[in-house]
Amino acid sequence: MSSSAEPKPPQRREVHYSGAVQGVGFRYTVRSLARRYRVAGYVQNLPDGRVRLVVEGEPDEIGRLLEAVGERMGNFIRHVEQTITPARGDLKDFEIRF
Repeated sequence: MSSSAEPKPPQRREVHYSGAVQGVGFRYTVRSLARRYRVAGYVQNLPDGRVRLVVEGEPDEIGRLLEAVGERMGNFIRHVEQTITPARGDLKDFEIRF
């Protein structure tokens, strides 16, 4: 048996996307994609023109979501900053925050 089959603890990632990420349906696309994965969190526009994505779940699920965002919205993204911390468990659904 391989130890890689052990579940990884849930994590929280805060991702900031910059580029032409506002006014192009970015938040709605991320919400639609997030519903395909076992994750919870939110996406919101920031006053400085970036978009913040906060997501919790298993690391592999989050990774697949972020890959999907990159594939779908990559033409608009110029830079990505990401912070990883242990999950807090305070997110239940996935929503757009205003």
